[in-house]
Amino acid sequence: MLTAKEVIDNLVRRNLERAQAMGAYQATRVYRLEYHGFLGSRRAEMAVDVKYQSPGTKEFTIRSEIGSKLLIEKVFRKLLWSEKEALTEENKRFSALNNDNYLFTLLDHESKVGDSLYVLSVEPRTKKNFLYRGRIWVDVQDFAVVRVEGEPVKTPSFWMKDTKVEQVYAKVGNFWLPASNHSTTTIRLGGTPI
Repeated sequence: MLTAKEVIDNLVRRNLERAQAMGAYQATRVYRLEYHGFLGSRRAEMAVDVKYQSPGTKEFTIRSEIGSKLLIEKVFRKLLWSEKEALTEENKRFSALNNDNYLFTLLDHESKVGDSLYVLSVEPRTKKNFLYRGRIWVDVQDFAVVRVEGEPVKTPSFWMKDTKVEQVYAKVGNFWLPASNHSTTTIRLGGTPI
């Protein structure tokens, strides 16, 4: 079995190869949010077309917005803005999943039918935006992240606390792309968006 450093060195090398090979992709995302708490109950949904162009340009086109305008403006639109902001060269360098930005500990090796994964803990070396702490699952053959469970090291807003994120990736051709993201956040005035 490889060490944590060897797994991450392979992951960084393979991520670079995949990034150079991927010219572009496009997808449609649907964001859904339910809030239950101090301010009552609110729901919102937004469908967004995403176009990615290598080496790091994303365009978002909003197809539809339904529900609470407050949630759409303060959560969904801020999320899209943050994703674009994360693609700047400086932010990519300071948030890349590598040994410069994170400390990794190999926790386990999971084998399931058709899957063999390394499980590593992830601890950021600094408290910068876009960094997180938690666990990652790395495919043994492709050295690609297939799952992330964690929490941001910096809270994106004063009003948010205790954010938990689970992101799952699916293999499409030779690439691993986001398949689902589930986040739960506690709001300071009471309530939890789901």
